[in-house]
Amino acid sequence: MTPTAITPRSAVASALAEVHRAVPISREAALQLIRCPDDDLSELLAAARAAKERFKPGVITYSRKVFLPLTNLCRDYCGYCTFRRDPGDAGAHTMTPDEVLAVARAGEKLGCTEALFSLGDKPELLFPEMRETLRRLGYKSTLHYLEAMCELVLRETSLLPHPNPGLLSAEWIARLAAVSPSMGLMLETTNSALLAPGAAHDHAPDKVPAKRLRTIEEAGKQNVPFTTGLLIGIGESPEDRVDTLLAIRHLHERYGHIQEVIVQNFRVKPAIAMANWPEPSRGDMLRAVAVARLLLPDMNIQAPPNLSAPYYEDLADAGINDWGGISPLTPDFINPEKPWPHLEQLRLRTENKGFALRQRLPVYPEFISAVTAKPGVLSEKLRAAANDQGLAKITRAA
Repeated sequence: MTPTAITPRSAVASALAEVHRAVPISREAALQLIRCPDDDLSELLAAARAAKERFKPGVITYSRKVFLPLTNLCRDYCGYCTFRRDPGDAGAHTMTPDEVLAVARAGEKLGCTEALFSLGDKPELLFPEMRETLRRLGYKSTLHYLEAMCELVLRETSLLPHPNPGLLSAEWIARLAAVSPSMGLMLETTNSALLAPGAAHDHAPDKVPAKRLRTIEEAGKQNVPFTTGLLIGIGESPEDRVDTLLAIRHLHERYGHIQEVIVQNFRVKPAIAMANWPEPSRGDMLRAVAVARLLLPDMNIQAPPNLSAPYYEDLADAGINDWGGISPLTPDFINPEKPWPHLEQLRLRTENKGFALRQRLPVYPEFISAVTAKPGVLSEKLRAAANDQGLAKITRAA
């Protein structure tokens, strides 16, 4: 990883002075703050928390979900991933429609409102075994199958699909938007050097930053509520983190469609190529989240609590307003060694930080009108799931 230079205290003070103007801070200020010394961290966090309170005071939200790993076959070989499999590997699996529906219905009984579809990126382009599986199921491609499974969940349950299918064409964004109120693609980083041999995105053709930015932009052109974010600790520098956030900000300023920005931290796993890689520290994570809040003061900032245990409640001090998807039923298949916090424990820790915990839908309240403006089953299901505030219509407290 690139060594982090420490910003002098005078430069930190100057950068924090920008915050009081109640506008997004500049790139220069962000670069100073993301390298601030420990002595200045509390002041940075206070500024970020105040910015969050100006945006959405008193509340942190989460989405109660089921995690549906539609297929873990993938043509990308990222250095930090344990989710992906080759055909024949232990645990390689593509869910059947019956399996998808069974998990969705079980989640419905537990008060879930989101069906998160995660899957490898176009595995049929690399593996004839996936082409045969799709043929047997009756579909031309993984995206055709995903589309059908989103529609199945939408029609047969009260859950709302949120797919994360990788790179998408304009046509596929439109098709998936007809069966899901929101979708997502992590930008991860704008640093293309991570595609180099031995780097995190070596042998990962779908992780080219320009291609991912193109998908996010196309979603903006179609006014599709979109989730994206950055992954820290995979070989990028603090400057890269700032530039990734700025790329996201630029697209949102142009199209207004990015409903959520995730700040996710790399965690070491024994079976990955990056097994000996250093993890981001607690301070790295808090600085990245706080700078994200100050660069994006009017955007939803999320950080996964299971990846920052046991200190995850400190993220509330850094300016997040959302914990992301939490499941009472299914594990985090991307990070199976990091269990979700129990929802009651999450509620207590959130309240101890001075915030109420509220359940949202996979699409954020301020983006619901973009979806319900179009008539059809999706609009009807979304209206039925939302309360007067655009959050999840539920009776349970957490």
